[in-house]
Amino acid sequence: MLNHPLLPKLRQLRLSGMLLSLDSRAAQAAAGQLSPTEFLALLLDDELERRGQTRFSRALAESGIEPGKTLAQFDFAALPQLNRTLILELAGAGFVARAENLLLSGPTGVGKSHLAHALAFEALKRGHSVSVRPAHRLLADLHAARADGGYRRRFARLCALDLLVIDDLGLRPLADQASEDLYEIIQERYERRSLIVTSNRALHEWPEMFSDALLASAALDRLTHHCQAIVIQGESYRQRGRRKEAAATGPPTNAG
Repeated sequence: MLNHPLLPKLRQLRLSGMLLSLDSRAAQAAAGQLSPTEFLALLLDDELERRGQTRFSRALAESGIEPGKTLAQFDFAALPQLNRTLILELAGAGFVARAENLLLSGPTGVGKSHLAHALAFEALKRGHSVSVRPAHRLLADLHAARADGGYRRRFARLCALDLLVIDDLGLRPLADQASEDLYEIIQERYERRSLIVTSNRALHEWPEMFSDALLASAALDRLTHHCQAIVIQGESYRQRGRRKEAAATGPPTNAG
């Protein structure tokens, strides 16, 4: 391929990826007696698909979505009370197109983060811009950006995303500045862009996360408007995993 006579021209046109399928498509064209236009269309389709895959791979790497956290890998059987039909409907990303929010709450280890990552992955597949960040890291980065003068740029990027996932909100206390930053994100994205927020706190406890009661009321009023709230109940995946491991190894034996 490096010595192919068309390589310099394809490089100049930024189409060097076409060499990956040029020979196979040429053979297909000869065998199928395709017209020049049909042959060119096949090559262009290949190039468009390659570019689409490259863009998706880059967006996935930058999104913060954890590998393996997809709906295919989610154990719905472990949470029989969870409305699977609703989750699959949300996977269509219609709520993102409508700029609606999704709140996932429940005890630690029941799969809230997994679901959030999986729904973000589905939205990304459908061409939406997505970022998944733990709440404490997102707010810490904004705080740090004030010191280097990059706050407005970083804040604008967060607000421009089609879907922003704020994971594990309430796991750590929010300082005054973090509460204000979180409010600003919610306010700026209100009715413009979607949020998914996960928390191990019950919904009635969410106002306690903010350092200011008035700020909490204003933020939650916007967050819960045009919103789907899902409370997930069940046993921790990790606890179930430990029990399965213990059952597989059996009780300890005493040496004679």
